[in-house]
Amino acid sequence: MAQTDRIRIVIVGAGHAGVAAATLFGQRAPNCDVVLVGEEGHLPYHRPPLSKAYLKEGADSTRILLKGESFYAANRIELKLGERIVGIDRETKQIIVAAGAPIKYDALILATGSEPRRLNVPGAKLNGIYELRDIADADKIRSALGKSRRLVVVGGGYIGLEVAASARAAGLGVTVVERESRILARVAGTVLSQRVAEYHCSNGVEIITDTQVVVFDATTDGDVGAVRLSTGATLECDMVLVGVGGVPRDELARDANLSCGDGVIVDHRARTSDPSIYAIGDVSARPVPLYGRTLRLESVQNATEQAKQVVADITGQAAPKAEIPWFWSDQYDLKIQIAGLPLDADSYVVRIGAGSQQLAVFHLLGERLRAVEAINSPAEYMAGRALIESGGRLSKQKLADATVAMSNVLADL
Repeated sequence: MAQTDRIRIVIVGAGHAGVAAATLFGQRAPNCDVVLVGEEGHLPYHRPPLSKAYLKEGADSTRILLKGESFYAANRIELKLGERIVGIDRETKQIIVAAGAPIKYDALILATGSEPRRLNVPGAKLNGIYELRDIADADKIRSALGKSRRLVVVGGGYIGLEVAASARAAGLGVTVVERESRILARVAGTVLSQRVAEYHCSNGVEIITDTQVVVFDATTDGDVGAVRLSTGATLECDMVLVGVGGVPRDELARDANLSCGDGVIVDHRARTSDPSIYAIGDVSARPVPLYGRTLRLESVQNATEQAKQVVADITGQAAPKAEIPWFWSDQYDLKIQIAGLPLDADSYVVRIGAGSQQLAVFHLLGERLRAVEAINSPAEYMAGRALIESGGRLSKQKLADATVAMSNVLADL
């Protein structure tokens, strides 16, 4: 798609993926005119801190901005905030704005992200029940944490557990309700899951598994007052956080008849079934070459990698090298870092460090590493990323022995 004429790039979605793409165009493509369209009125900001540092008393919203206001004009990025896009006209190559004139494009990038999965049970819309997607949600939750005494978190994924940790720091009683047999069941292995559960419990969090919410009960004032469970138990509370996963915001793509599955289906250059339209970040289902699958990954790393792919394709550059997926979470004083995906793994090795809560779990297929999960173990995490990329055969004995430096494990390859 490389051209010498000017190319008008329109990016719908001003989260990490959208801003990363816009920034790269500004740096690498002087012949591109970039329009970045955001639905929120705020300057684009980092979302991961919303469930962690931002919830703490006195958090400053300016500290989580992706870029300062002056950055966009300086990098030839036209920023349109508070604009809701309601459709794509593929024939005329323009997007339809809810209030305002259509916006024409030569190339369109969908970076609309994901949204919280709704919990369809009676009482789910009562006051005092929150979900966390954007800064407005985080502001409401932070305010509620300062007034509440008892929080029930529905869903034992990373978002729910991060909010649980923040709530305990604020002095609330916290119960986590998870429908699976363990927390983090969909995103982490059993060893990491158990260690994180134990640490939450040691910090006063009650965790209930194999249980679903069936009803939210209201107080006489119409606020949430209790959560009824499938076991017959009732949990009194004055605040609820629902964090049961996310779904892609792919309505624009579906309405435009683009190929979709669990998200907008794209190729290794982030191209959709329309050669003029791309999709990146949480909204896309993309090839992950190392694991031979098409997956929807929700992470900053994925957003940045796909931004590189689409900029390379539109500017006619070589496709960037495939990266190892990585993720992180901060809970209390636990720094959780994960590289790779434990898909097809047939064994794992646990490495216990000498420091506080240090743990690394290496997931292997035969003698080759597929994923590493680390708690307070940056050396194991960084070495694990390199080991996954190298694809070399490993010694399980050395991986398990914390007296053997990870640099020596790497040196064997």
